[in-house]
Amino acid sequence: MGCSLCQSLVYHLKYSYMSQVFRTRFGKDIVAEYVPPTRPSRKVAILWSGMPSVPKYHEVLRVFSQAGYWAFSPRYRGTWESSGSLFAESPHLDALLVLNLLPRGFKNLWTGKKIQFKPSTVHLFGSSFGGPAALLASRHPLVEKVVTSSGVVDWRVQGRTEPLPALKRMVKTSFGKAYRFKDSDWRKLGSRAFYNPADVPAAVAGEKVLLVHSKDDDVVPYGPTTKFAKEVGAKLWLRPTGGHLTSKLFLQPASWRRIMSFLKS
Repeated sequence: MGCSLCQSLVYHLKYSYMSQVFRTRFGKDIVAEYVPPTRPSRKVAILWSGMPSVPKYHEVLRVFSQAGYWAFSPRYRGTWESSGSLFAESPHLDALLVLNLLPRGFKNLWTGKKIQFKPSTVHLFGSSFGGPAALLASRHPLVEKVVTSSGVVDWRVQGRTEPLPALKRMVKTSFGKAYRFKDSDWRKLGSRAFYNPADVPAAVAGEKVLLVHSKDDDVVPYGPTTKFAKEVGAKLWLRPTGGHLTSKLFLQPASWRRIMSFLKS
């Protein structure tokens, strides 16, 4: 226990001071934070985060950066600094837009400098709400591997902690204008084929995917994930405990090593 704690502290201290976080914009709507790799590289990691949450993924981006990635964390349209309206369209279209625009280059909004390179490898990481964004973008030709952490695969099967009606109330009362959506658009969640991988399994390249879930997750139930993994031929890492994993999974040294093994396979 002590050794594990020490290892984790060393891990976080090692990456906490490295690589400044910059900002860019994809298209007219999507603002993204990014961290350059710590060594010359054309690899890209894109984190599609959970919702609701406060954008605080600098540690995760720095871990990706240290692994040799250009690391990006976009804000969904209609959330935080990004323009637009959430759920006016499926959020996975944001992921496809970023992938389509990435090879054209992006501007460092602090310096005004344009950065352009041909990505050699693109890995998508989807946490909770961001799971469908990563999965439904998996067939994009730039994408080589996808990892989800407690990712939703079927909105119709809801956990007891955050069922959709309660989640909507909490988002509106607790986050205000940070999440901007119409009630009619919110109701699309759980409807057939809207941002719902279970309804369109053929849209997911299962051979590229690792699904990570915990049996004691009371936010996103693991049952649909197990079924979905078999249906699309994805790899499944089902953990006995861990609760709702979120993007913190990528900050756990042992977990990150196992994920990296998959990414290199």
